[in-house]
Amino acid sequence: MKIGIPHSLLYFYYYPLWKTYFEALGFEVICTPPTSKEIVDKGVKNSVPELCVPIKVYIGHVLKLMEKEVDFIFVPRFVSIHKGQYFCPKFMGLPEMIRHSFKNIEERMLIPSIEANDENIATMKNFKIFEDKLGISPKENKQALDKAEKVWLRFRNYCRKGYAASEASDLALGKAVEKHEAIDNSNTLTIGLVGYVYNIYDPYISLDIFKRLREMGVAVKTFEMLSDAEMDRQLNRLSKNLFWTFSDKLLAAGYSFYDDEEVDGLIHVTAFGCGPDSMLGKLLEIDSTSYNKPFMTVRVDEHSGENHLQTRIEAFVDMLKRKKLKQKRGA
Repeated sequence: MKIGIPHSLLYFYYYPLWKTYFEALGFEVICTPPTSKEIVDKGVKNSVPELCVPIKVYIGHVLKLMEKEVDFIFVPRFVSIHKGQYFCPKFMGLPEMIRHSFKNIEERMLIPSIEANDENIATMKNFKIFEDKLGISPKENKQALDKAEKVWLRFRNYCRKGYAASEASDLALGKAVEKHEAIDNSNTLTIGLVGYVYNIYDPYISLDIFKRLREMGVAVKTFEMLSDAEMDRQLNRLSKNLFWTFSDKLLAAGYSFYDDEEVDGLIHVTAFGCGPDSMLGKLLEIDSTSYNKPFMTVRVDEHSGENHLQTRIEAFVDMLKRKKLKQKRGA
């Protein structure tokens, strides 16, 4: 039996768990290729204009899977992974959006409803649905879930060591080997890259901004590299959180980067039409002057141009280098 997983949205955060889980049950996991113009065009053509680009891209990936010989398409409904916080309504309603948009897809969809007390979603409650849907026993389910949880926790540990989520995923799944050589960061710029994993790590959406920054000799920090204790510390300073799970993670990361003496500036990567980001980005932008750290917003959509992004990033990095050099000279 083949399980199709769209290479989009929270694939970039939970793929090690999902892949390990389904393969432990004896199923073959089929993923769509990385986002391409073809996939984006499919999603845009079959979406309403009001949707943000990540959702349009996800729809394109689902359509790509419908062309493949898969028995099921995995479309989880993410509700909450933290008490008092919820996912964007588009995440919660995503299965219905897919189910009512395309004919003959409902019977092929696997739709677990994800609710947990923290970001570790490997609980029997979330995966109970598969026992009837896939014909597995509770024991088989528990064993596969335990194995998947270990791999996902390994993924998170690699993230906290400073690996990009894409790198941590390969390491956790045994597709790469951990690097142990020492890195001299004494003269390196460090940028706090604030953005959802599905924006930053989708090379087509973000035009591979993470890789571009590294190629410029910039050290990059993202929210998933921070400890839970640091994230909680930052959120506890606020009189009120943003209500949305990953928006709060980004807000906490932003203020952590402002506090971090190693971080020279922040770049916020946001998708056009993202409601929560309109508040998140403005809060970080307003407070950037208080922390005396440069802040730049990179807004992406299905029409983003590579040259435009490259020019802006190069200018921002050059400005940070000049600022840092000036500080070293004591000016």
